[in-house]
Amino acid sequence: MSKAAQKAREQIVRLLIPAGKAAPTPPVGPALGARGVKSMDFCKEFNARTAHIEPGVPTPTLIRVQPDRTFTFVTKTPPVSYFLKKTTGIEKGTGRPGHDIIGTITLKHVYEIAKIKSADEHMKSLPLESIARMIVGSARSLGIQVVP
Repeated sequence: MSKAAQKAREQIVRLLIPAGKAAPTPPVGPALGARGVKSMDFCKEFNARTAHIEPGVPTPTLIRVQPDRTFTFVTKTPPVSYFLKKTTGIEKGTGRPGHDIIGTITLKHVYEIAKIKSADEHMKSLPLESIARMIVGSARSLGIQVVP
């Protein structure tokens, strides 16, 4: 079987799982069980790999399930919205972005978040300034004002 045919058969599952708290309950159990993977094996490995992260931090995870029901997974850095909410101390974003301002954040914080996000595979080739601009856009959509 060619490499392309092998790739075509593997399935990719994307989940947002709290660090160190993976359990074979939804969303993990049903997503992996439907593909024939033992969710308990994944949970043990995921919890071990995310043990160094503060428990409960949402961790985007990309799981590749092979045709023989083995799996590999990659964890990424938490979403930008998580960092913005944590920094400003808000529970959730505004219902009216662009009209209501519910928090403020400094450019220094934006660049610190950008440095963390630059570790992600899909962000490695982008300059820090571009990542910071994306974060400013996310902040605006949450109703957070960026101040110098």
